[in-house]
Amino acid sequence: MMHIGALQAGVTADLSDREPTGAELDAIELEMPVIAAEVALLDAQIMTLDRPVSELDARRIRRARRRVLAARRELANRTADLNTSGVGA
Repeated sequence: MMHIGALQAGVTADLSDREPTGAELDAIELEMPVIAAEVALLDAQIMTLDRPVSELDARRIRRARRRVLAARRELANRTADLNTSGVGA
């Protein structure tokens, strides 16, 4: 059986081999506060996996959840502002 392969790298380029575009990097930067808040919430939840939840742990988790909600709200407001002003369009 004869193997048939492309002679040019551009034809067989894998999408995972490319660098992120400027727009993708901007989107990631815009979402970084939400990502950081979700990581902090996950850290707080992981700390309670192997022990009973104390009052301090419960407060830490509640605080982290509020930060996630606040970060998501800010992101939603920011993207809504960008879309209405025409910058994001």
